Amino acid sequence: MQGFLDIFDIYLLEAVVNGILLGGVLALLALGLNLIFGVIDVTWICYAELVMIGMYGMYYMVQVFGLPYWVAAPIAIMLVAALGALLHYIVIAPLLTAPPINQLLATGGVLFILQSFATVAFGIDFRNLGIRLPVLAIGDMHFSYSRLLAFIAALLGMLAVYFFMTRTYTGTAIRAISQDRQIMSLMGVDTKRIYLITSALGGALAGLAACLLVLQYDVHPFVGLSFGPITFLICVLGGLGNFVGGFIAAFVFAEIISLGGLFSDLEWGYVLAFAFFIVMMFIRPAGLLARRS
Repeated sequence: MQGFLDIFDIYLLEAVVNGILLGGVLALLALGLNLIFGVIDVTWICYAELVMIGMYGMYYMVQVFGLPYWVAAPIAIMLVAALGALLHYIVIAPLLTAPPINQLLATGGVLFILQSFATVAFGIDFRNLGIRLPVLAIGDMHFSYSRLLAFIAALLGMLAVYFFMTRTYTGTAIRAISQDRQIMSLMGVDTKRIYLITSALGGALAGLAACLLVLQYDVHPFVGLSFGPITFLICVLGGLGNFVGGFIAAFVFAEIISLGGLFSDLEWGYVLAFAFFIVMMFIRPAGLLARRS
């Protein structure tokens, strides 16, 4: 009996650590989506599909053109940042004053366009980057280096965004607009430029996530469905536009998924996470950090 409890404790600790590692990447995705909503007040339903395009970019640059991973990664980040800015210019900007349902339908349409484009251009085959990283063994616990790398890179990316938002004029303008759009436009701030920069920054974060996720997931046109819905739920649970709330919610979801996978299949971990979200919407519909009225 004692031996069983010792083994259970090891598996439990391993699941908790894996949940923390998963939470870092989910927090990165939530940051990009929250940043766009907090500033532009538009929810990009197609955000995960930007990640999918970035993953395809990484695959072709590494596997087809033979670029080293560390060379391909910044190129992919810049390409997805440019795609985010293009999406804002073509789709979002004309709909800024439109009803929210029109904005959701438009970004939802972009989701299907990108999925269909990827299906036609790349096929439905699952593609792998082909990079095999070793496994870190600590006692009887084993952790993937790809998850460790993704966690560290995600934290560094979020830290870079924090310094950009707090130490630069543009970052300060982004935070100010997220708090009061009308006043900032009256004070002479070019809101259109800030919106474009925010969309590019959100795209860059999606590109960084793509560079990290491509080490763990096969690439196919519908890979965004693996983490797109959970990212959106994280943002809602944390409070749309609330960076701290999204960060906390990401780790809460990640731990539920990881621990749920310990006691049953990983799919049940996602079921428990969705069930937790539904319950929390009854308890705190405005988000985890929302004040009670």
